[in-house]
Parts: sequence; C-alpha cells; structure tokens
Amino acid sequence: MFSFISVFLVLKASMLFCSLNEPKCFLRIKDKKNKDGDKEVDCFFSIYTKHGHMKNEHFSGNLDKQLTTKNIHLILSLYFAIEEINMSPHLLPNISLLVKVECKLLADGSKVSLSSRRGDYFPNYNCGNHRRYLIVLTGPMWLPTAMLGPLLYISRTPELYYGPFHPLLSSFEHFPYLYQIAIKDTSVAIGMVSLVIYFGWNWVGLMISDDGLGLQFASELREEMQRYDICLAFVTIITYNTKLFLTMTDTYYNQIMMSLAKAVIIFGDKDSLLQVIFRLWQFLDIRRIWVTTSQWDIITSNGEFLFNSFHGTLSFSHHYSEIAGFKEFIQTAHPLNYSNTISLAKLWWLNFNCFLSSSNCKSLKTCSRKMLLKWLSRNHFEMSMSDTSYNLYNAVYAVAHSLNELLLQQANTLSNNVGKGLEFDSLQVLSSLKNIHFVNPAGDLVNLNQKENMNINYDIFYTGNFLQSFGIKVKIGKFFKYFTHPQELLMYEELVDWATDVRQTLPSICSIPCHPGFRKSPQEGKAVCCFDCIPCPENEISNMTDMDYCFKCPDNQYANPEGTHCLSKIVTFLSYEDPMGVVLACLALGFSALTAAVFGIFLRNQDTPIVKANNRALSYCLLISLIYCFLCSLLFIGQPHILTCIMQQTIFAVVFTVAISTVLTKTITVVLAFRFTLPSKRMRWLMTSGASILIIPICTMIQLIICGIWLGTSPPFVDSDGHIEHGHILVVCNKGSVIAFYCVLGYLGSIALTSFTVAFLARNLPDTFNEAKFLTFSMLVFCSVWLTFLPVYHSTNGKALVAVEVFCILTSTAGIFLCIFAPKCYIILLKPENKSFHKFRHKNANV
Repeated sequence: MFSFISVFLVLKASMLFCSLNEPKCFLRIKDKKNKDGDKEVDCFFSIYTKHGHMKNEHFSGNLDKQLTTKNIHLILSLYFAIEEINMSPHLLPNISLLVKVECKLLADGSKVSLSSRRGDYFPNYNCGNHRRYLIVLTGPMWLPTAMLGPLLYISRTPELYYGPFHPLLSSFEHFPYLYQIAIKDTSVAIGMVSLVIYFGWNWVGLMISDDGLGLQFASELREEMQRYDICLAFVTIITYNTKLFLTMTDTYYNQIMMSLAKAVIIFGDKDSLLQVIFRLWQFLDIRRIWVTTSQWDIITSNGEFLFNSFHGTLSFSHHYSEIAGFKEFIQTAHPLNYSNTISLAKLWWLNFNCFLSSSNCKSLKTCSRKMLLKWLSRNHFEMSMSDTSYNLYNAVYAVAHSLNELLLQQANTLSNNVGKGLEFDSLQVLSSLKNIHFVNPAGDLVNLNQKENMNINYDIFYTGNFLQSFGIKVKIGKFFKYFTHPQELLMYEELVDWATDVRQTLPSICSIPCHPGFRKSPQEGKAVCCFDCIPCPENEISNMTDMDYCFKCPDNQYANPEGTHCLSKIVTFLSYEDPMGVVLACLALGFSALTAAVFGIFLRNQDTPIVKANNRALSYCLLISLIYCFLCSLLFIGQPHILTCIMQQTIFAVVFTVAISTVLTKTITVVLAFRFTLPSKRMRWLMTSGASILIIPICTMIQLIICGIWLGTSPPFVDSDGHIEHGHILVVCNKGSVIAFYCVLGYLGSIALTSFTVAFLARNLPDTFNEAKFLTFSMLVFCSVWLTFLPVYHSTNGKALVAVEVFCILTSTAGIFLCIFAPKCYIILLKPENKSFHKFRHKNANV
C-alpha cells in the first residue's frame, strides 16, 4: 500500500512539473480543441482615443478563451482599419484610435445579466482613472447586440452594429443609441430568382429560420418566383424550439433527400438552429446546390465549408471594392508587431506550435511565417474581407470620420487638453454618426442613412472545397437591381464553367423540359412546374422550350414534321411540268391532231357517199367543234389567271354545246332522211330547206345566255387553298357560282340525253350508211362519263380535281369522236371498195 502511494505521489509531482513547464499565464488552457470549431461568436470592440501615437492592446480580458478563425479574421480586420487610420495624416492627426476587444461575453452570464454589477462593465460615470469608451462596435450576431443594448443605454454609450442588417435593431424606441452599418437586403430574393432562371431551374427547395427575417424573405421569394413560373418544391422552416428541433431533424433531412429539387435556397439568422442542422449534416452525402447569402458561405466546421457538397455553394454578397493591402497584412501579422504581445502570443502558442518563455510569456521561438501560412491554408482562412469584416472596416472608419468632424468643430479642445488626453462626448459621437457619409479607402461610398442606401448591387460567388485541402471562392457574376431582366444578371460564363459543375448536373426541375415541337400539359393536382409533354397538333409548332401552347402556322406556311418551324408552302397547280399535266396535255394535242387528220380525210373524200351521208356540213362542224373541245382542256393546265379561269368554263360550255347540238342535228337528220323516202311533202321540205341546222345556233345561244348570267352574277376567279395538300398552296380556278356550273352541265346533259333518245329510236332504220347506232353509242359514252364525273368531283380535291375534269373533257370528247368517225375512217381507209353505194350493194347482193 505504501509503495502504491509513493508511485502515485511521484506521478503527481511529475505531472505538476510538466504543467509548470507550460507558460504560467496559460495554465487555465487544458484543451487545445475549440468546442465551437470556427463558429462565429460575439465580439465587442470598445473604441476610445488617446493623444499622440499609441499602440493597441489586444485580447485584453480574453486570455483564457480560445477564439475561432472567424473571430481572428474580424479582429485582424479591425486592427487593419485602426492602423490605417492611425497612420493617416488626414484623419485624426496626432490622435490614436484604440480599442478594447472582448469576445464570448455571452459565455459569462454575469456580464449580460441584469444584475447590479452590470455597471462595472459599462459605467454611466467618469472617474479620474476610469477609461471612458466613446462607442462600442457590436456583432456579428444580432442577439448579443440586442441583449447588450439595455446596458449601453444605461451608460449612454452609442452602439454601432457591424453584423448583417436586422430589422429588429432598427427600432429607435428599443435601441435609441444603436446604428447599423450594413445595408438592408432589399432585392436578394430578386437576384436569387434571376440566378435560378439563368441555370434553367424551376423546382427549388427553401430552408429558412422561423423568424420574421426568414418568413419575409420566403414571401418575397415566392412572389418573385410566381412571375416566372418557378415553384418551391418544399419550404423547410427551422424552429427555434430546441426540443421540437430534435424531433424534427429526421423530417428536415428526408424532406431534402426525397425531393427532386437539386437546388436549395438558404436564408435566415446564422445564429439560429439553421446553422446547427447543417453542422449535423456536415459529413452526409447531400448532393445539392446551395444558394445563400455571404453570411453563410464563409462558415466552416473543422476546416470544411458548412454547406460543402459535391456541387458547392452559390452566394450573394453586397458589392464592394477590394481593400488594398489586407491580404499582405494577414500574411505578415506577428505578435512582435504589437505592444501587448501576450495576447497574440497565446494565439501563436495554441495554433503554430511556438515555444514561449515561462518567465514573461512574451518571448517566441521556432515561430516562423511559414507556420502562419500553413495555418491559414489549413483553416480555409479568408484572405480577403467578407461582408461582415468589410462592415466592421467601414464601422471603424465611420467612427473615425465622426470624431474627425467633432475635432474640426471643437478646434480649441486639443490645445486645452494637451498632456491630459483627449475627451469626446459619446452623445456628440452619436449625433455625428446620424448623418455621416464618406468614401472609404477602397473608393466605396458609406452612408449610415438607411433610407438612402437603396441602389444595391450584388456579387455572386462560388464557394467550395478544392482538392480536399484547399478552399476556393470565385466571383462568377454580378446582379444589378435596377436593370431589366435579363440584363440585371451578368454571369462570367468561363468562370461558371471552370469553377462549378452545375451545368453537368441534372437540372433542378420537376419535369423534363418540353423541347420544341411539344407543349406542356399540367399534371392534375400538382404544381405548375410539374407537367407532361405532348406533341403539337398537325400544322402547329412550338419553337421554344417549355411552351404552354402550340401556335398555328400562317396560311402560307406549314409546320415541319418535328413541329419546330413553319416552312413556306410551295405554290402548286396542275402544270405542264407535272407528269399528270404532261400526259393530259399530250392526250389533248394528240386527239386534236387526230381529229384534224380525220377532218382532212373527210375533205379529201368529200364526194364519197359515206362522207355525204347524214349531212357532210354537219360532220365538218362536228369535227371542228371536237378539235376545240380537245384544245379547251389545255386551259385547265398551267398556272390559273383570272382570264384563263373565265375562259375555261365559257369556252368549255360553248364548244361542247356546239358539239352536242351538232350530234343532235345529225340524229334528227338521220330520222328525216329515213322519212324522206315516204311520200310526204312536209318531210321533203324540212330536208331540202335545212331547217334542222338551226338547232345548233339556237342551242348555243341558250348556253351563251346561261354563261352570261354566270359571268354577270358570280364569275369564276383564282383561288388558293393551303389546307388541301400538306406543305403546298394549291392555286385553282374557283367556279364562282356552283349553281351556274351545274346549270351548264345540266343543259349539256339535256341536249345529250335528247340526242341519245332520238338516236336510240332511229338505230334500226334501214339505210346503207345509217349512223344512228354510232350516235347512240357516242351519247351513251358522253352521258356515262359526265354522270361518273359528278360523284368523283365531290370526293376529289386539289390538282386531282382539275385532272379529273380535264380527263372527263378528253374522255367524253374522244368518245364522241371515236364512236362516230372511227367506223367511217375504217371504211374510207381500210375498205375503200365499200365507199360507194353501188359497190356496197353489189357486195351485199353476192352475199
């Protein structure tokens, strides 16, 4: 037992000896790990002045507290601004601006409690050796600032808040001595919607903190999204109730992972449980694109970005110019540069493995600049000013300009207080801050009057981890509030493609985009961003992506098969280049030439009985009219004009009337010739007087009257139809009055039917060259062709209709021609021995 106690005492002594080897002023530091990681904590900077050139004391009152990289960044930004001011010959000459740094005050409840001791920290009186602070710079979170407000109100100390703008702190009734240096985010929702439109997203998620700031942003964002048909896939409101939050963490996670939204917008108080939820998800594989504001993109946890994901973070930051010299200031910061080296010495000892002498806690050994740079890289230390540090930088300059204004107003104060130190009244500083405006060293205008800070532009950054060991933050675009869409958003295309892989990922959409040629069809019961794609109907197109409807092409155009463009229609008609037109034209010319040849044969054999039979003059008249009947079909071929349209119907009606009335006259002639053999003077008179020939002009005159009425009331005209044949505009001759057209056909049909009836009754009359049978067959063919034409005419359109009409003209004309003249030509050309009555009768007698 004694030996055990001896061993224990030896070990205890050795542990005590090892502890004493450490710097004695850091004995309270037991763990180098900072439980807050790099989370921002409250840092209050109390500003005071002294006459002459003085060095700042750093970290006073914080020797037993570890600071995060974010707080170190803020403090270095503060020192950078103070050193610039103290070195400036134009601002506060021969006066040093000094600061007392106090961080993590909320960790000590007694300092923010409403106890009777609060006056010890911000007294409302001024003793001889007691330091009086002119103003306190508070932030970066609004809650500690609000809690400190009553204490500062009692001590009548002005408060300048350098954190993100918060509407609650703008209440003059509750915070009469507080000003905010940050600009109000009046158009960040508009900027985010513009970015969503740029990337072609329409289905995004939203996560906000459950406070007025988050709810107001959600309302503005939803209103702006509705203008561009963008939908919120989900809205997650992170509660402030800790117990409820713990029960809802799985719900929050599933809401993101189960949604099709690949982009999630984050907005809210960064000191809320919204930050906690992302710290819990830090190492989960949540492949989402985060879109947020600059106050979130710089937050890291254990060296990794808080919103780190496979795709990184897109953040909006107020536009400000680069502060010259800040990067070099950070890289060269060293404890030996400051009077109270114990404060920064502790920082070096904790982070850079520096060795400190235990005697004075100031001597640093083995502490090189290389170790500093390595630490800066390992901790993703921001080498340029963030929004918060820039606001702090401007806040320090605002105080300096206010004091400079007071110094100019009280020029005699300095001479009266030489050697006694400078004293400024805090309320005077407060009054001066109200209307202060100046141009900072970066060239940006700073104005504390929030009503005038309306012209806000944003820079858009991409933030992410690079090669698993380095952080990357690249400016990829700008947003200008007062420009119109889409000029309000300026993106650097090359940087977007280089820094991000957003374009290679699946777009954040609810439905696959409807490509040109399709239109959106809303899905019942779902948001407007969820839809099906259906093809455009015939002759309708959609030439853009995600069109709500298809539109028809003009009458002179037609839709391509894909339904993406309207193409000009081809003007078409039954032309001579068309194969059908060529065939019909050749038939017309061929038959007209054949008819002319027959007419020549008849003229050559005009004295033969077979030519004289049934009136030679009528045969000549019929042949000539048939020639014109064949040729009139050519009027239907070729591009229609108003003249050809009129000539088509009138010439067709007249020449066919002459032909059919001639056939009728020939039929009557056959009957009269047979009756001539009977002893009747009346019949003999009709035969010799030629009265039957009057039938032709009478019938033709009636047809001319019908045509005249037709032309006078509703004449034919040139018409175009773009719907009959796909991709073509058919140019045709419109009949005008359909009734008049059928009257013409009906009249021709009545003459033909009369001729057919008379010829049919005279078909068996005994005569040597009785052509009654041939006339009967010709009229039978004629009537059959045109009776067939009527139903075909109603069931056909386009060029085929014209071709049918031409074919009927040629067929009916050829029927008359062949039925009447083919037998006679056969006898004349092939049986010349049968041309005379004598030879014909002799042959029949021998038989």
